[in-house]
Amino acid sequence: MNRRTRLLPAAIAFATVTALLVSSCSSSGSEDDQDSSDGTPSNSPAATAPSTPGDGSATPGTPSAPGTTSAPGTTTAPGTPGTTTPPGATTQPPAGARWQPTPGLAWQWQLGGTVDQSVDVPVYDIDGFENDASVVAALHAKGRKVICYINAGSWEDFRPDSAAFAKALQGSDTGWKGEKWFDIRKLDQLKPLMATRFDMCRSKGFDAIEPDTIEAYNQNSGFPLTPDDQLAYNRMLAKLAHDRGLAIGLKNDLDQIPALLPDFDFAVNEECSQFDECDRVSPFIKAGKAVFHVEYKLDTDQFCAKTKALGFSSMQKKLDLNAWRKPC
Repeated sequence: MNRRTRLLPAAIAFATVTALLVSSCSSSGSEDDQDSSDGTPSNSPAATAPSTPGDGSATPGTPSAPGTTSAPGTTTAPGTPGTTTPPGATTQPPAGARWQPTPGLAWQWQLGGTVDQSVDVPVYDIDGFENDASVVAALHAKGRKVICYINAGSWEDFRPDSAAFAKALQGSDTGWKGEKWFDIRKLDQLKPLMATRFDMCRSKGFDAIEPDTIEAYNQNSGFPLTPDDQLAYNRMLAKLAHDRGLAIGLKNDLDQIPALLPDFDFAVNEECSQFDECDRVSPFIKAGKAVFHVEYKLDTDQFCAKTKALGFSSMQKKLDLNAWRKPC
């Protein structure tokens, strides 16, 4: 599920989400109006399927196959010679040579249901736990780059590694069922756990990380967190990704964009148009870095003109982030 910046108390959040889902069910009629036939909620227990042998051509950094959409203006590294690729996985770029998504790249963000691989865009953002290496390899074979969604700021009781996070790390409810904020001050405990998650993303062949809920300092986390605590934690996440040759995006956290811009390769933003905040995200564009942006309540005619002018990669999505999309 998405993690909106303005997290509400559980009761209010539940009512808001319910109202949004009811209203969004009647929305249709775009060129990409494609509801997931699966309908599986993204907060269901994750079941990572065993990997299947991958297509050897699906290697990050290789040219797109003829007739497929490529990621223009991106920088990738060649595969490392002499390495052995495990079944179902893809060769990774060496550390320090990673994908650099540039402004204007169209994208698909799907965290709910079976991934619809037919959307003709150069970038996909999908759940890292719920998709195995064969899904990533199949998308690579079509010339796509693939971002690994991971919740890096809060504990989720439905994840397969949930037992690895001590009770002392878990704070207040985030407003989403089964989730509690992390005590991000405890870098020594969280760093190896996040490293393991990032290793999973790399082993499955992902090109980048989208770490979610990484602005606990301005939420009711249950811990006395400061902006400096958040900066230290987010920079730790960025280094973990970069050490693995993976790009990483800054999810929301608008107040810290000036400080964190050098550490992150792109931005993922929710609802900046609704709250009149898109100008605050534009430093990424000025730095030549993509801004992957969605709105939930606004229709495309209410935000596309402005966000396209800013250089954002914008679309309208439903709150459950299934396959449906209405791009600008």
